[in-house]
Amino acid sequence: MKTFDDVVNFHGHSCPGLVFGYRAALAAMREMDMENISEDEEIVAIVENDSCAVDAVQVFTGCTFGKGNLIFKDYGKQVYTFLKRPSGDAVRVAIDFIPPEETAEEKEMWRRYSEGDRSEDVLKAVHNRKAKKMKAILDAPDSELLKITRFKMQLPAEAKIYPSVKCEMCGEKVAEPKARVKDGKVVCIPCFEA
Repeated sequence: MKTFDDVVNFHGHSCPGLVFGYRAALAAMREMDMENISEDEEIVAIVENDSCAVDAVQVFTGCTFGKGNLIFKDYGKQVYTFLKRPSGDAVRVAIDFIPPEETAEEKEMWRRYSEGDRSEDVLKAVHNRKAKKMKAILDAPDSELLKITRFKMQLPAEAKIYPSVKCEMCGEKVAEPKARVKDGKVVCIPCFEA
Protein backbone atom coordinates (compact mmCIF):
# COMPACT_ATOMS: atom_id res chain seq x y z
CA MET A 1 0.00 0.00 0.00
CA LYS A 2 1.17 3.53 -0.73
CA THR A 3 2.30 5.84 2.07
CA PHE A 4 2.07 9.56 2.75
CA ASP A 5 5.71 9.85 1.63
CA ASP A 6 4.67 8.49 -1.80
CA VAL A 7 1.99 11.17 -1.96
CA VAL A 8 4.48 13.94 -1.04
CA ASN A 9 6.99 12.67 -3.62
CA PHE A 10 4.33 12.80 -6.35
CA HIS A 11 2.97 16.23 -5.36
CA GLY A 12 6.34 17.86 -4.72
CA HIS A 13 5.70 19.21 -1.20
CA SER A 14 3.63 18.59 1.88
CA CYS A 15 0.67 20.85 2.64
CA PRO A 16 -2.66 20.74 4.48
CA GLY A 17 -4.64 20.01 1.30
CA LEU A 18 -2.48 17.02 0.53
CA VAL A 19 -3.07 15.68 4.04
CA PHE A 20 -6.85 16.07 3.60
CA GLY A 21 -6.73 13.99 0.41
CA TYR A 22 -4.53 11.38 2.04
CA ARG A 23 -6.84 11.02 5.05
CA ALA A 24 -9.96 10.89 2.84
CA ALA A 25 -8.49 8.25 0.53
CA LEU A 26 -7.11 6.23 3.46
CA ALA A 27 -10.52 6.23 5.17
CA ALA A 28 -12.32 5.25 1.97
CA MET A 29 -9.94 2.40 1.20
CA ARG A 30 -10.34 1.13 4.77
CA GLU A 31 -14.16 1.46 4.65
CA MET A 32 -14.28 -0.44 1.36
CA ASP A 33 -11.79 -3.04 2.62
CA MET A 34 -9.40 -2.40 -0.27
CA GLU A 35 -5.66 -2.80 0.10
CA ASN A 36 -4.43 -2.31 -3.46
CA ILE A 37 -4.63 0.67 -5.75
CA SER A 38 -6.84 0.54 -8.82
CA GLU A 39 -4.93 -0.93 -11.75
CA ASP A 40 -7.73 -0.19 -14.20
CA GLU A 41 -11.23 0.98 -13.23
CA GLU A 42 -11.96 -1.22 -10.19
CA ILE A 43 -12.18 1.92 -8.06
CA VAL A 44 -13.73 5.17 -9.25
CA ALA A 45 -13.08 8.45 -7.43
CA ILE A 46 -15.35 11.44 -7.80
CA VAL A 47 -13.66 14.59 -6.48
CA GLU A 48 -15.53 17.83 -5.90
CA ASN A 49 -12.53 20.21 -6.04
CA ASP A 50 -9.24 20.64 -7.85
CA SER A 51 -7.05 21.18 -4.78
CA CYS A 52 -3.81 19.53 -3.71
CA ALA A 53 -5.95 16.83 -2.09
CA VAL A 54 -6.73 15.32 -5.49
CA ASP A 55 -3.07 14.41 -6.01
CA ALA A 56 -3.22 12.36 -2.82
CA VAL A 57 -6.40 10.66 -4.03
CA GLN A 58 -4.69 9.76 -7.32
CA VAL A 59 -1.56 8.32 -5.71
CA PHE A 60 -3.31 6.49 -2.91
CA THR A 61 -6.17 4.97 -4.93
CA GLY A 62 -4.70 4.71 -8.43
CA CYS A 63 -7.61 6.69 -9.87
CA THR A 64 -6.50 8.99 -12.71
CA PHE A 65 -7.98 11.04 -15.54
CA GLY A 66 -6.03 8.93 -18.02
CA LYS A 67 -7.72 5.70 -16.89
CA GLY A 68 -11.09 7.40 -16.80
CA ASN A 69 -11.72 6.51 -13.17
CA LEU A 70 -11.13 9.98 -11.72
CA ILE A 71 -14.17 12.19 -12.20
CA PHE A 72 -13.97 15.92 -11.43
CA LYS A 73 -17.06 17.85 -10.38
CA ASP A 74 -16.21 21.50 -9.87
CA TYR A 75 -18.24 22.16 -6.71
CA GLY A 76 -15.40 23.62 -4.63
CA LYS A 77 -16.12 21.20 -1.78
CA GLN A 78 -13.69 19.02 0.16
CA VAL A 79 -15.78 15.94 -0.68
CA TYR A 80 -14.56 12.69 -2.20
CA THR A 81 -16.69 9.74 -3.27
CA PHE A 82 -15.15 6.37 -4.01
CA LEU A 83 -16.96 3.42 -5.53
CA LYS A 84 -16.09 -0.16 -6.35
CA ARG A 85 -16.84 -1.90 -9.60
CA PRO A 86 -18.85 -3.99 -10.20
CA SER A 87 -20.68 -3.91 -6.84
CA GLY A 88 -21.52 -0.19 -6.77
CA ASP A 89 -20.51 -0.05 -3.10
CA ALA A 90 -19.62 3.58 -2.42
CA VAL A 91 -18.13 5.70 0.33
CA ARG A 92 -18.54 9.48 0.47
CA VAL A 93 -15.94 11.27 2.57
CA ALA A 94 -16.52 14.93 3.45
CA ILE A 95 -13.86 16.90 5.29
CA ASP A 96 -15.35 18.36 8.47
CA PHE A 97 -12.30 19.89 10.12
CA ILE A 98 -12.03 22.78 12.54
CA PRO A 99 -8.48 24.10 12.22
CA PRO A 100 -6.40 25.03 15.25
CA GLU A 101 -7.05 28.54 16.56
CA GLU A 102 -4.68 31.10 15.01
CA THR A 103 -2.95 33.83 16.93
CA ALA A 104 -3.21 37.46 15.88
CA GLU A 105 0.42 37.27 14.72
CA GLU A 106 -0.29 34.19 12.54
CA LYS A 107 -3.26 35.97 10.96
CA GLU A 108 -1.13 39.04 10.28
CA MET A 109 1.67 36.97 8.73
CA TRP A 110 -0.85 35.14 6.53
CA ARG A 111 -2.32 38.48 5.42
CA ARG A 112 1.14 39.73 4.49
CA TYR A 113 1.91 36.47 2.65
CA SER A 114 -1.39 36.70 0.73
CA GLU A 115 -0.43 40.21 -0.36
CA GLY A 116 2.91 39.00 -1.76
CA ASP A 117 5.31 39.50 1.17
CA ARG A 118 7.97 36.77 0.92
CA SER A 119 10.32 38.05 3.59
CA GLU A 120 12.11 35.49 5.73
CA ASP A 121 9.99 36.13 8.84
CA VAL A 122 6.73 35.84 6.88
CA LEU A 123 7.81 32.62 5.12
CA LYS A 124 8.88 31.09 8.44
CA ALA A 125 5.54 31.99 10.07
CA VAL A 126 3.54 30.61 7.12
CA HIS A 127 5.58 27.40 7.14
CA ASN A 128 5.01 26.97 10.88
CA ARG A 129 1.28 27.66 10.46
CA LYS A 130 1.02 25.00 7.74
CA ALA A 131 3.03 22.50 9.81
CA LYS A 132 0.73 23.04 12.81
CA LYS A 133 -2.35 22.53 10.64
CA MET A 134 -0.92 19.40 8.96
CA LYS A 135 -0.07 17.86 12.33
CA ALA A 136 -3.60 18.56 13.58
CA ILE A 137 -5.08 16.93 10.45
CA LEU A 138 -2.82 13.89 10.68
CA ASP A 139 -3.45 13.46 14.42
CA ALA A 140 -7.23 14.00 14.35
CA PRO A 141 -9.41 10.93 14.77
CA ASP A 142 -11.67 10.23 11.77
CA SER A 143 -14.68 11.22 13.88
CA GLU A 144 -13.33 14.78 14.25
CA LEU A 145 -12.08 15.14 10.69
CA LEU A 146 -14.36 13.23 8.33
CA LYS A 147 -18.01 12.61 7.66
CA ILE A 148 -18.12 9.13 6.15
CA THR A 149 -21.25 7.80 4.46
CA ARG A 150 -21.60 4.32 2.93
CA PHE A 151 -24.19 3.65 0.21
CA LYS A 152 -24.83 1.97 -3.13
CA MET A 153 -24.33 4.04 -6.25
CA GLN A 154 -25.16 3.59 -9.89
CA LEU A 155 -21.88 3.03 -11.69
CA PRO A 156 -20.73 5.65 -14.17
CA ALA A 157 -19.98 4.40 -17.66
CA GLU A 158 -16.52 2.97 -18.13
CA ALA A 159 -13.99 5.11 -19.96
CA LYS A 160 -14.40 5.14 -23.73
CA ILE A 161 -11.66 5.25 -26.31
CA TYR A 162 -12.68 7.30 -29.31
CA PRO A 163 -11.14 7.38 -32.77
CA SER A 164 -9.22 10.51 -33.69
CA VAL A 165 -9.91 12.71 -36.69
CA LYS A 166 -7.60 15.31 -38.16
CA CYS A 167 -8.61 18.94 -37.79
CA GLU A 168 -8.90 20.38 -41.28
CA MET A 169 -7.57 23.75 -40.11
CA CYS A 170 -4.55 23.07 -37.85
CA GLY A 171 -3.88 19.47 -38.84
CA GLU A 172 -3.82 18.18 -35.26
CA LYS A 173 -5.76 15.10 -34.22
CA VAL A 174 -8.83 15.44 -32.02
CA ALA A 175 -11.08 12.81 -30.38
CA GLU A 176 -14.05 12.38 -32.73
CA PRO A 177 -16.79 13.42 -30.25
CA LYS A 178 -14.90 16.67 -29.52
CA ALA A 179 -14.69 17.65 -33.21
CA ARG A 180 -16.88 20.45 -34.54
CA VAL A 181 -17.95 21.54 -38.00
CA LYS A 182 -17.02 25.06 -39.11
CA ASP A 183 -17.65 26.29 -42.64
CA GLY A 184 -18.15 22.68 -43.74
CA LYS A 185 -14.82 21.52 -42.29
CA VAL A 186 -14.22 19.12 -39.39
CA VAL A 187 -12.20 21.09 -36.84
CA CYS A 188 -10.95 20.95 -33.25
CA ILE A 189 -12.52 23.14 -30.56
CA PRO A 190 -9.75 25.81 -30.56
CA CYS A 191 -10.05 26.21 -34.34
CA PHE A 192 -13.83 26.23 -34.07
CA GLU A 193 -13.68 29.02 -31.48
CA ALA A 194 -11.03 31.04 -33.38
